[in-house]
Amino acid sequence: MTVSEVLRTQRIELPSWAFGNSGTRFKVFAQAGVPRDPYEKIADAAQVHRCTGVAPSVALHIPWDKVADYTDLAAAAKDDGIELGTINANVFQDDDYRLGSVCNPDPRVRRKALDHLLECVDVMDATGSRDLKLWFADGTNYPGQDSIRARQDRLAEALHAVYERLGGHQRLILEYKLFEPAFYATDVPDWGTAYAHCLRLGERAKVCVDTGHHAPGTNIEFIVSFLLRERKLGAFDFNSRFYADDDLMVGAADPFQLFRILLEVRLGGGFEPDAGIAFMLDQCHNIEPKIPGQIRSVMNVQEATAKALLVDVETLTAAQLAGDVLGANAVVMDAYNTDVRPLLADLRAEQGLAPDPMAAYAASGHAERIVAERIGGTQAGWGA
Repeated sequence: MTVSEVLRTQRIELPSWAFGNSGTRFKVFAQAGVPRDPYEKIADAAQVHRCTGVAPSVALHIPWDKVADYTDLAAAAKDDGIELGTINANVFQDDDYRLGSVCNPDPRVRRKALDHLLECVDVMDATGSRDLKLWFADGTNYPGQDSIRARQDRLAEALHAVYERLGGHQRLILEYKLFEPAFYATDVPDWGTAYAHCLRLGERAKVCVDTGHHAPGTNIEFIVSFLLRERKLGAFDFNSRFYADDDLMVGAADPFQLFRILLEVRLGGGFEPDAGIAFMLDQCHNIEPKIPGQIRSVMNVQEATAKALLVDVETLTAAQLAGDVLGANAVVMDAYNTDVRPLLADLRAEQGLAPDPMAAYAASGHAERIVAERIGGTQAGWGA
């Protein structure tokens, strides 16, 4: 595929929770015009798609996005020009999960957590979603608190039950996180743990790489390359971080890293139509406006992708095989240092879009409209 073909077919999924109120670990900051229900989240996601042209789906988080009729919610999304995507489970906010969810030593709590995961598959059936994404806050804070081995057994049992419930086209996507809130032993702390569980489950179990869930200095592009090689890379959660957590806009902390990651995606065939990788944002916009934060993030992924596609792979390979260290590095750096904004602006214009999505949103009047219309009710927020 050519550079233009890949960019025209690129799809970036939006997270519904990015449009609600969120904050730091200490404070949630409210903004005017924030959605009050999942339908208004979809309306905001649709606005991002109208401005960018590459964000036609929105992921849901259950129960944050729980509604009486998911078929109706899917129809509303379709009417707005987008669709419902990944379903994210939540087994980390109930009081019962103080000692974990599917890894909890209490069988009753484990059953409750598993029932929720199975409920999320029911939601997938109603929405037509392909992917169920699982992240567990499970772990321990103190040595001896629980059996590390037994917790892995409980995790494997729950994952197997969920995997067996999936329909033929549905996938289980397992996310990992280095630490927090479990500070002694996290039950799914790294890509190797997630990979091992997915390998045992089967072909439709894949790993999610959240770009903010690694120790500083971790070579994330190696992880991406390895998982692609093993056909176990199922999804990205794009964000950025200045420590070992996420929530900032993708590319904000290290745009060069984002480029390197997407270069490995290209080299591993991850942009091919049948690769099946879900490119998704996972962010909570705390101090910046919600919709512009999503638009800018989408643009950051587009720009990094365009640069990755400009790498002259033939010349790069020749330099690598010749042991030309500096020559190979120069090929990569030449692509990274290319200003791809004019290319993307022309591509948007060809598709009938405004060349500058941020300017298009500012001119749309959507920001002013939602502030005026969304009066009363309860604003959506992290955990609400």
